[in-house]
Amino acid sequence: MKFVRARGGHAKKPRKRAQFDLRKRLALVAGALGLGAAALVVRAVDLQLIDNAFYQQKADARFRREVPIPASRGMITDRNGEPLAISSPVESLWANPQELSKHPDRLPELAEAIGVPLDDLSRAVSQRADKEFMYIPRHRRISPAAAKRILDLGVPGVFSQREYRRFYPQGEAMAHVLGFTNIDDRGQEGVELAFDDWLTGRPGAQNVIRDRHGRIVEHVSLVRAAEPGKDLVLSIDRRIQFLAHRELRRALEETGASAGSIVVLEVATGEVLAMANLPTYNNNRVTGENRDAHRNRAVTDLLEPGSTMKPITVAAALEKGVITPTSTFNTSPGWIPNGRFRTSDFRNYGVLDTTGIITKSSNVGSAMIVHKLDNRYFYEFVRSFGYGQSTGSGFPGEAAGLFPDPSRWSGTSKQGMSYGYGLSVTPMQIARAYATLGNHGRALPPTFVKGGTGEARQVLSPEVADEVVRMMQTVTEPGGTGTRAAILGYHVAGKSGTARKASGGGYARRYVAFFAGLVPVENPRFAMAVVIDDPDTSKGGSTYGGGYVSAPVFQRVMDGALRLMDVPPDDIETWLAAQAAAEARQARANPRPATAAQPGAAR
Repeated sequence: MKFVRARGGHAKKPRKRAQFDLRKRLALVAGALGLGAAALVVRAVDLQLIDNAFYQQKADARFRREVPIPASRGMITDRNGEPLAISSPVESLWANPQELSKHPDRLPELAEAIGVPLDDLSRAVSQRADKEFMYIPRHRRISPAAAKRILDLGVPGVFSQREYRRFYPQGEAMAHVLGFTNIDDRGQEGVELAFDDWLTGRPGAQNVIRDRHGRIVEHVSLVRAAEPGKDLVLSIDRRIQFLAHRELRRALEETGASAGSIVVLEVATGEVLAMANLPTYNNNRVTGENRDAHRNRAVTDLLEPGSTMKPITVAAALEKGVITPTSTFNTSPGWIPNGRFRTSDFRNYGVLDTTGIITKSSNVGSAMIVHKLDNRYFYEFVRSFGYGQSTGSGFPGEAAGLFPDPSRWSGTSKQGMSYGYGLSVTPMQIARAYATLGNHGRALPPTFVKGGTGEARQVLSPEVADEVVRMMQTVTEPGGTGTRAAILGYHVAGKSGTARKASGGGYARRYVAFFAGLVPVENPRFAMAVVIDDPDTSKGGSTYGGGYVSAPVFQRVMDGALRLMDVPPDDIETWLAAQAAAEARQARANPRPATAAQPGAAR
């Protein structure tokens, strides 16, 4: 019997094996994919949940930055709200040297656009190649339009940031009062320095995300809001300041003097209404040249006060009771000895009363008066007027002056001091001393802040102070040494002075011309000191003296200030008489033609 194999039966076993292998491979692939997916899930959990903070920190370190928000400096205004110093928004160009150094082919284009030699720019970039920040040379605090023109070039790594630049509308006229700020917007001189903490704002901060080119692509959060600086209202009156500056410049041009200062104070408050100096500078464009012009001579320069000292000497003697307003002094023959030297008058004035000593500015008379006073008393009295110590204004760089203690005096010291030699003061101190007389003997510290009146001290009896002011009125009346300071419609009290300048242990034929005074006499509103340094002496005579050089400056500035501040006249009779005289002169110069006879008139 034969057994026969079914046809095709030999193929069934291999097909089953192939199907098994396919399923095995699919299972392996599915397993691998499952493991991969599980790994991705684990990794995602690790990144987003477990180590999120770590990786976020790494990302922030590369792209997230805290950038400052600039704060503007407080505005400075005069007493009437007129702006004296304002902060204008500007742009400062900066670069990322790391990014910029990768594109050396763009440096020539950038150098040409910013006006900097290519070698200088290349050197600056290479020296900071490991840094992420540098200011573009000569392009800090420029106008937004100028910054845009450069940014539009699209040079990689070049950016801008907002800053503020100080602008002073009054320029040279107010430079010594205001001072200026540096490139970091911090006060350097004047009021800007004195009140820097008050004016300086507090910068803010915000978190941003930058791309790899350094550009801000997202503002993430505000860290701290910027706080602008506080505004400051000064006691200065812009109109009077401009007037003082103009008249001071005119005086220097007319007299050939090298320098000058003016200080105007409000008597009742001590507020500084004007303070002008020449030479001056433009605080909108401060350079390292001519640093001497930056000096605020009104508070830093020390000068022997000359005859402006005489009213204080007289006040000391009146207060002590050793003289009266009617006391007489024989000043003949016009000089008295002072050790190896002489104290001399301009001429022999003969017998003078106390008022006459001030009217004629007698050195001899002042010397006779001071010899009636004890050294220590005279010293303490003059000190009470602020000489030899700071005025307390708080102005940066203010000098205290030089007024030696009596223990250091020689036998000739006190006599010279009585008429302004042997001590040194500032123009501000002179103005303050006269304001004290005008304020009925009450001394106030000068202030540059409106309403910032300090504590008053009674240093002299009101009766004596008022008496001395009335004596000073005779200086500006016929026969006095300061008639060029007279103001129509107002009684003016003042004192001229001419001091020789110390040189080489002696005194040169060079002078400082003074005039200090008060207006109006009936109720003093303003005190003013004018100092003209080194006027031309070539014309001879008294053309370099305080009554000739400085008194007219006082007259013009005070005449304008009285009208600007609406101060009523206290000498209306003189004003009316002058008006009538002017009208009479006008009538004589332009007589009316005779009226023709009318038809029918009586013959």
